Amino acid sequence: MKEAKKIVNNLKNNQIKPLYLLTGEEPFYIDFVSGYIEKNLLTDDEKAFNQMVLYGRDVSVEEIINHAKRYPMMAERQVIIIKEAQDLEKSIELLLPYAENPTPTTVLVLCYKYKSFDKRKKLFKIIEKNGEVLLTSTLYENKVAGWIEETLREHGYGIQPKGALMLVEFLGNDLSKIFKELEKLMQIVPANQVITPEIIEKNIGISKDYNNFELHNAIGSRDIKRVFRIVQYFSNNPKENPIPMIVALLFSFFQKIMKYHSLTDTSKAVQALGISTFYLKDYQLAAKNFPPKKVSSIIEKLREIDMKSKGLGATNLPQGELLKELMTEIMK
Repeated sequence: MKEAKKIVNNLKNNQIKPLYLLTGEEPFYIDFVSGYIEKNLLTDDEKAFNQMVLYGRDVSVEEIINHAKRYPMMAERQVIIIKEAQDLEKSIELLLPYAENPTPTTVLVLCYKYKSFDKRKKLFKIIEKNGEVLLTSTLYENKVAGWIEETLREHGYGIQPKGALMLVEFLGNDLSKIFKELEKLMQIVPANQVITPEIIEKNIGISKDYNNFELHNAIGSRDIKRVFRIVQYFSNNPKENPIPMIVALLFSFFQKIMKYHSLTDTSKAVQALGISTFYLKDYQLAAKNFPPKKVSSIIEKLREIDMKSKGLGATNLPQGELLKELMTEIMK
């Protein structure tokens, strides 16, 4: 997120505000900014007397204000970081008088995670005026592969598109989890090297050949042998490949195929379907192989298998049998 990087760049240039409100559904950039402040604003010697990390559930607003009003000891400033500040939601407006006149030698950082601070509140507007506000939002899954590529590029690495998509499928849109895995890869792979699916498979444990991305590709191209090889792998490894996730991803896949059929201008398919351009050729081929009527019947079958997997209308059928039943219907 450009806003988070801008705040960090300003901090590096000694453009430091007395108040920071870091808030939103995506915690990665909140941790990114607060982590930089925690590690870099003070020297190790200064931190002993001038840096506090407190948690919203363990501290009151009154205590925060008292800490914030004191002056630093043998340092230019003090730093107070309030993690999980959302736990102070009911009383946080009591911070308003301090925010209107913050202590210039204090840097007070509020990490208000997993939801956005109400922008209509006066406190929000005062912090925006006298300090800095960072608003984060969850990154849509179709944007995460691009985020992975950009993040690695900033660190001097490349990644093959399939590799990025493997990480998205395995980790979803949890940027914190993804970044930890990227850090692991960057420690292993020499700088300026392209990260391949083989490297990801070897070091993270995601199969490059047996995953939902490959299953969708095999279904879309009507490669029956490959479909059932992948299904057999899933059946042998049910904990890593739970049927509810497989069904949910297939439901999304066929919904997008149906949406592709409804487009009057297929040149806008990437935006309309909310997919990476890397996926486009797969959806074009799948739409060719699965006409609308067939897609409708598959979606009905997916609903049926989903119910059976939850014990409705079936007597404890193993996951492997349900998957084979589903694939037989899809591929016939």
